[in-house]
Amino acid sequence: MWWEVGHDESRFAFTLLACSSVAFVAGFVQDLTEALTPRGRLIATALSAAIAYYWMGAGIRNTDIPGIDWIVSFGFGSLAVSVLAVSGIANAINIIDGLNGLASMCVALMLAAISYVAFQVSDALISWLALAGVGAVLGLFLWNFPRGLIFLGDGGAYFLGFYVSELSILLLARNPLEVSPFFPLLVCIYPIFETLFSIYRRWILRSIPPSVPDGIHLHSLIYRRVMRWAVGGRTAREMTLRNSMSSPYLWLLCMFSVVPAVLFWDSTAVLAAFLIIFVASYLMLYWRIVRFKAPRWMFYRR
Repeated sequence: MWWEVGHDESRFAFTLLACSSVAFVAGFVQDLTEALTPRGRLIATALSAAIAYYWMGAGIRNTDIPGIDWIVSFGFGSLAVSVLAVSGIANAINIIDGLNGLASMCVALMLAAISYVAFQVSDALISWLALAGVGAVLGLFLWNFPRGLIFLGDGGAYFLGFYVSELSILLLARNPLEVSPFFPLLVCIYPIFETLFSIYRRWILRSIPPSVPDGIHLHSLIYRRVMRWAVGGRTAREMTLRNSMSSPYLWLLCMFSVVPAVLFWDSTAVLAAFLIIFVASYLMLYWRIVRFKAPRWMFYRR
């Protein structure tokens, strides 16, 4: 393991970035050519996760979930669960990258939470790597929100998803007795559940492949049914403004999970309770908006 053989911090950080290169390049190629399928990007991200597992020991070996703990007790089981987690979170970040400032601010909040907890357990390396990620993402955020001058693209979204998930796994691997495995799960639950719910909605309810895009993600519904007529008409400037004004609602939703995760990062029972609360809140909000019954506080008043 890297932390056992005394490699310096700069080499650790460089290796993490090197592991991410396959996922980033796949997303970047998609941005340039649109030639890669969702499956191809997932395979590339899985390969990056497998490389990180073997090069850096970034594997999930404890989940506090009966049955899953037995699976990750074996080498192949740990590899499979780790690759699935990293690929899922990377794809989840890409899914929520639909509004100006949405994915970048959510990632900044997640990385800030990881940095704080790493600091609490005296893991300076993970804390500084997460904090560096916050600075980089906020630099992009200033250009992306509210005017949408630059965008993450698939390359940026897959890289950030990989970065968040790997730092989460490394935090747990380096501090298995201090940090609850439910901490990173609650931190990332918004994009994770958005992805799982999208799969259920497409595959089970609509009988279409999960990879087929649609326009009824929660952030899409907020834009179309809450903010659509909030500002002016249909000029490009006014539509961009409505796009950006939709993001703060989802930032609040993300904070609804990140804040309790930061407060109770070492308590699995409390974190599990907040996971249930988040899922119930998400479903209730989605149900109301999709039926044109969005809460009144969500509507913009000039």
